[in-house]
Amino acid sequence: MADFYEILGVGRDASADEVKRAYRKRARELHPDTKPDDPGAEEKFKELSRAYEVLSDPQQRANYDRFGEAGVGAAGAGDPFGGGGLGDIFDAFFGGNSPFGGGFGGRGPAGPPRGQDIETIADITFENAVFGGTVPVTLKTALKCEDCGGTGAASGTKPVSCVDCQGTGQVRRVRQSLLGQMVTASPCQRCGGLGQVIATPCATCRGDGRVVDTATYQIDVPAGIDTGATLRLTGRGAVGPRGGGAGDLYVHVRVAPHPTLQRDDYDLIHVLRLGIAQAALGTTAAIDTLEGSEELSVPAGTQHGQEFTLRGRGVPHLNAGGRRRGDLRVVAQIDIPTKLTEDEAKLLRQFAELRGDAVSGPDKGLKSRIKSAFS
Repeated sequence: MADFYEILGVGRDASADEVKRAYRKRARELHPDTKPDDPGAEEKFKELSRAYEVLSDPQQRANYDRFGEAGVGAAGAGDPFGGGGLGDIFDAFFGGNSPFGGGFGGRGPAGPPRGQDIETIADITFENAVFGGTVPVTLKTALKCEDCGGTGAASGTKPVSCVDCQGTGQVRRVRQSLLGQMVTASPCQRCGGLGQVIATPCATCRGDGRVVDTATYQIDVPAGIDTGATLRLTGRGAVGPRGGGAGDLYVHVRVAPHPTLQRDDYDLIHVLRLGIAQAALGTTAAIDTLEGSEELSVPAGTQHGQEFTLRGRGVPHLNAGGRRRGDLRVVAQIDIPTKLTEDEAKLLRQFAELRGDAVSGPDKGLKSRIKSAFS
């Protein structure tokens, strides 16, 4: 067999990282699946894996440097790819992530699983949605057990390494097939893939390392947010069992209505109700803005649906740092009276006569209609 350093294409003074990078590069080049027409590809790949098995292990590399291949013996038993291992094969082709899930090559357990993501609804005021602010959100979630510090073990004890998987969290099985030895790995049933077992569980959390309780978080609401928006708080979800990381908290925003203002994107709308005389002759009206009351001069002859704009009195543009705001649009609504007194009706008829407008005759009342019917 050729020199292991030559097979990997590195010098004898190459660092461990250089050896690993060279192996990954050569593995992609020489893997039999990439060279289906090369009958010698499988043998070359085995040589590459054997070279990496030796040079990636400090003790074996030292023996190889002193005594050559005789100092390191045969390829590791039970591993069809040599000591390079399935983990390093997946490093070369998948960036370190096995497409089958789980770890290989003696990399140890993946650790406690991450906690679940949580969703909740935050009811905020109209003003908080416009100007931003901090609002509390209270919810039930899984929190770290304070009595055991999240380990799940009773006070004075600690988790111990699982005897079934020797702390790796996985059980590996080797079987023979037509293609040679096949290695499969599955989560250890005894420890649930964590690599550790609890001999004396914490009485509070019963070995889970977490408890369900109520938590309150202060949520920063950005200016300009609206109903339907979702805020993501990283690491504020449920904590994982036995020290596992926390999931994320997703807060769905629900904005309370304002008594006089409506929102239209970044504009605010105020409906101004005017009588027919006010609309015809003009008036001064007090308008509610989010900064307080402001007077608006309504010109004579204002029409129903006519708009008046107060610039920059609307909603700040989201993520614009308050530098841009929408407008406050005042929409005139002319109220037509449905019931008139005799004096009001008389005045309106005089007004219609002066303008030459044809109107219906006066209502004579029930007694006048009966008298006219018999006359």
